[in-house]
Amino acid sequence: MKVLDLSQDFSMHTPAFASYTGPSIKWVKRLAFDKAGGQEITSTLHVSTHLDAPAHFLSGGKFIGDLPLDWLVGPACVVDLERMGIGDYDLYGPAHFERWEKDTGLRIERDDILVIHTGYHRYYPENWADGRAGVDETRYFIRHPGPTREFADWVLARGLRWLAVDAGSADHPMNTVIRRLRADEAGLAEQKLGRSLDEIFPLADYQVMHTALFPHDVIHIENLGGRIDDVLDKKVMFGCFPWRFQGGEAAPCRAVAIIEE
Repeated sequence: MKVLDLSQDFSMHTPAFASYTGPSIKWVKRLAFDKAGGQEITSTLHVSTHLDAPAHFLSGGKFIGDLPLDWLVGPACVVDLERMGIGDYDLYGPAHFERWEKDTGLRIERDDILVIHTGYHRYYPENWADGRAGVDETRYFIRHPGPTREFADWVLARGLRWLAVDAGSADHPMNTVIRRLRADEAGLAEQKLGRSLDEIFPLADYQVMHTALFPHDVIHIENLGGRIDDVLDKKVMFGCFPWRFQGGEAAPCRAVAIIEE
């Protein structure tokens, strides 16, 4: 059995999502003076590889501590969208995943976990797997591809368990607060897509991957990375291991792929 780490690093330099505070880490005890080292961390939860719970977007939704461990481990299809030519600001939808089934001969089954590979993990500042050689924080957070409501509806129709993505959000960046914060990039996205963002992402669809899916407990990992390139276009056992966090709307997690050798 081979266990592959699909998590990104966490450190004081790890960027949080837009409008969230990143981590602050300090030493509160030193070995020389206290005979033990001790650290204190202050951070929001949407930092590095993390799992969103339904409570993140749903009043009365489940918290991280409510999610059974065996539900967080299961068969996963790792779909490589990068090889299909998906790039900056692009949209993806059901057709890409159905094409993947035809190309690979694999089937995305009901209750499967769906792992989405865009290739943008390599731009994340904490991408340890290739020595941070391609870091581009703006491209990572602002320009990664993403879905529309059509994909969210398809996920529910196919009965998928939950999702994971190697990008800053499971939603398209222009369907998040980033669209307002970076109006310059929104203009570039409209040029690339050839349509108004208001047309592509109407107000009712704002952050649709959260608002439409979380009421059904179809949640997701964001900022996946690590050795994800080693499992592309395969069906693997996949596990997510967050804190046993009672009352937590999200939590850092270790994401792993398990391969039988």
